[in-house]
Formats: sequence, C-alpha cells, structure tokens
Amino acid sequence: MKRILQSVVLAAGLVVAAGAAAAPAKKLYLYNWSQYMSPKILKAFEQQYHVKIVRNFYHSNPELFAKLRAGGDAQYDVIFPSNYYVPRLIATGLIQPLDKTLIPNYDNLMPRFKKPPYDPEGKYVAAYQWGDTGIVYNTKKLGEQPHSWSILFDRKNNPDYPFAMMTDAQVMLGAACAYQGHGYACHGRDHWKQAAQLVLKTKQRPNFNGFRDGVPVLKQLARGTVDAALTYNGDYVSEKHSNPQGLKDTTFVVPKEGAELWVDNMAIPAHAPHPKLANEFINFVLDAKRGAELSNFNYYASPNQASKPYLNPALAKPPVMPTPAEMKVLKFTPPLSGDDLQFVQQLWTEIRSR
Repeated sequence: MKRILQSVVLAAGLVVAAGAAAAPAKKLYLYNWSQYMSPKILKAFEQQYHVKIVRNFYHSNPELFAKLRAGGDAQYDVIFPSNYYVPRLIATGLIQPLDKTLIPNYDNLMPRFKKPPYDPEGKYVAAYQWGDTGIVYNTKKLGEQPHSWSILFDRKNNPDYPFAMMTDAQVMLGAACAYQGHGYACHGRDHWKQAAQLVLKTKQRPNFNGFRDGVPVLKQLARGTVDAALTYNGDYVSEKHSNPQGLKDTTFVVPKEGAELWVDNMAIPAHAPHPKLANEFINFVLDAKRGAELSNFNYYASPNQASKPYLNPALAKPPVMPTPAEMKVLKFTPPLSGDDLQFVQQLWTEIRSR
C-alpha cells in the first residue's frame, strides 16, 4: 500500500509539474532605455497575448552590461543594446540567438540592418531604432556656436556656463579623437591616450557639471542647471516636443569633425525567463504599422522598410534624419575586446576618479 501511495503522489507531482511547464507566461520583462517605447504597442501586446509587461530602465550601455553580468540575464526577457555592445554580449554569452521561426516580421527590416557588421549572420539581434549622438546647447547663453566639439572641448567657446559629458567611455573618447583630427572611430593606444588627456582636462574645468546621459541631461538643460551636453537626436526632438518652453533656446548639432552613428537593437538575454514570448514580442514590434508607431512616438529613424508609408513626414528631416553631409562624418562606435577594451576601461576609470 505504501508503494502504491508513493506512486500516486509521484504521478500527481509529475502532472502538476507538466501543467506548470505548459502554462503560458503571465509576465514579460523588458529592460530598456527610458521613454523609448510607445504605450500603445505595450498595451496592444498585453491584450493580444494576455500578459503583463514589466519594465525597468537604464541610461547607458555600460549600465545595461553591468546589470546583465550581475544576474540580469536571467531576470529580463528583452533588452535593447546599441550596436557596439552586441559583439561583447555575444562573446560573454549574455544573449541567445533569436528564433527566426517566431519572427517572420524580421523580413520587414531594411537589407542593411539584417546582417549588420556587429551581427554579421543576423543571428542575435533585430534592429529597433537608429540615430546619432551630438551636442545640445543653450543658444541664448552660449551664443551661436560652430557645429564642432569645440563647444565642449575649447574653453574659449564656453568659459562659464555649466556643461556635462556622457558616462560612456567610447563615446567620449571618440568625440575627443574626432576633435583632435583622428576621426570618431579612432583606433590605437596613442590616440586613446591623447583623447583621454583632453577629456580629463575638460573635466577639470570649474564649470564641468558631471557625467550624465540621454533624457536626464535634457531635463537639466530645460531647468537651466546645464547649458551644454551630449545627447541623442531623437531624445532631443521628443523632449522639445513635450517641453517646448523649457528647451526653446536650445539647438542640436552634429559636430563636423565626426560623431556617433548608432543602432539600438532588440535581443534576448541568455537565460530569459520567457524566451518564446520574447521572440513573439520582437516579431510584434517589427510589424509594419507598429514599427511606424514606435518611430512616430520616439522621434527616431526606423530601420523597418515596411513602416515607411505610415511614418510621420517630420521623421525624414533633420535632426531626426541626418543630412547627407552629416551622414558622411557619422561613424559606428567600434566594438572593443581583450586588451584594447581593458586599456580603454582603465583610461576611463582614471578619468572618472581624478
């Protein structure tokens, strides 16, 4: 009798376990840049798939990377890394391949985004939005400035007003490299050292206000606590649209010496709780009309070819769409690994600590 009872209990346990495994996911966990997803898309996905979307936010790629390495690769279902962090995420095993059988809308992407240099087999990521990083500044206080990194790096252009720099080592060193004539996507330890010296010298000026990114620095600009900074073109247009009074005396420029061209992507962490639902979410976003809804909400350029008929015409103009002259000087931030990555990280640690 005891053996019979044990068998019944064991069988019941297997049935419960099988039922639990087959139960549909109730939540989808997103880790994204702040203010970077249309609520309409989220609501539509929740209704169609009968799930609750839970969102957390980061403000830089280094913050995303650190979170994933600290166990976040098992906490989130979909993340949104920029192009130059994708090879690092692949090499460290922090993201898993996409299941293309669940993402037929992948074919909606423009050809150049299907097998990009940072994911040459188109295996790990799907393009989300693209844009550039430039300088935003208060024209009333600083006056009309040249489209140049001199707005930040030449003290004569801004001797008094508070300014900020980004937290991302490669973006800031790339900016300094460009200003020094080596191009934004510069390589080599000598160039990186020279760039680091310039960034450190700039940081030590009395009107330096700190390292800040994206939307937060734009809100400081609107409050007047910062008068010049780096930011992303779409973030600037979006914030100016929602707060025209606060940002009325500001402008966004792409430095003529060269600046960052970036692509943010959708990816699935290696140990995502709900990988099937994550793939379905990516497919959902890549729908033609939803891709347009995303860009119309974010004020960023869309990589979705099928979305073109539904896009706001304003997205085809600067600063959302760079001019041909700007496109010539915009470059991808190069991915780094091994000794080169360690060297740049050491330089940045020294800059931040002094």
